[in-house]
Amino acid sequence: MNKTRKNDLIMFFCGAVVFLLLHALMETEIIGPFWQLNIILACINIILAVSLNLINGFTGQFSIGHAGFMAIGAYVSAIMTVKQGLPFIIAILAAFIAAAALGFVIGVPTLRLSGDYLAIATLGLSEIIRVCILNTPYVGGASGFMGIPHLTNFPWAFGLMFLTVYLIKNIVNSAHGRALIAVRENELAAETMGIDAAKYKTLAFTIGAGFAGLGGALFSHYFYLAHPSSFTFMRSFDILTMVVLGGLGSISGSIIGAVILVFVSAALADFPEWRMIIYAVTLIVLMIFRPQGLLGNKELSEKMLGLLRKGGIRRDAA
Repeated sequence: MNKTRKNDLIMFFCGAVVFLLLHALMETEIIGPFWQLNIILACINIILAVSLNLINGFTGQFSIGHAGFMAIGAYVSAIMTVKQGLPFIIAILAAFIAAAALGFVIGVPTLRLSGDYLAIATLGLSEIIRVCILNTPYVGGASGFMGIPHLTNFPWAFGLMFLTVYLIKNIVNSAHGRALIAVRENELAAETMGIDAAKYKTLAFTIGAGFAGLGGALFSHYFYLAHPSSFTFMRSFDILTMVVLGGLGSISGSIIGAVILVFVSAALADFPEWRMIIYAVTLIVLMIFRPQGLLGNKELSEKMLGLLRKGGIRRDAA
């Protein structure tokens, strides 16, 4: 427990330092509007990547329908603030609950599937959500939900990103997290040891969907608009790419993957004809030479300690 508390204190301290530094740079306009946008987008993508990693990386499922839950959060939160006139915090909670509830309803039948079958099912369900939104005039239909107030700012985005990472880290490090990892490693063996695999897969899917809804709420209230075209299969694929790039089963990897993809895309904004080519080639090279992702299933701190330990052994040997 003491080690856990110590790690949490270090995490809170580092988070506070990063927040204060970035916030000061934004307030003094050293970081301009373009990079402010990308920093906030990186925070939203970290929420989406870490929540998907709980499902795909730590539980071993193959979901590619995360954009559907993001859409639910975006539209439910917009209804709360625009149609009902409720505070932003209520809209965020409503987005989380609605996406989590839908994740539970969908998860119970679909998580009996596995592998490619589960991927196809989650993709189909995500498209069903998008098409239903597309044909609902109450939320703007094909024109999108417009007139959403600009309520997402850096403190909101960073704070909810930090909360998401902290909560999912603690879930993974708990007894429930060890059960999720056991299901990932060998579902049959886990059930033999008394772990209810269906229960834990549904739990991971529900929590992951809820946080995706939270990311959707931040997204719609930053860009003033929720449009069905923002939540297509390509959006789900982008989130999956962040997870795979950083490493399945690594929270640190998801954070690094999300930040890299956001800022690489931003840096190549002036070269639209080359951006997707460089983006694709980078991913191909990574999959050839580092198929497990940048960190594999290790956390950044563990990797750093391992490198330091190896360096110390080599110095001692010398």
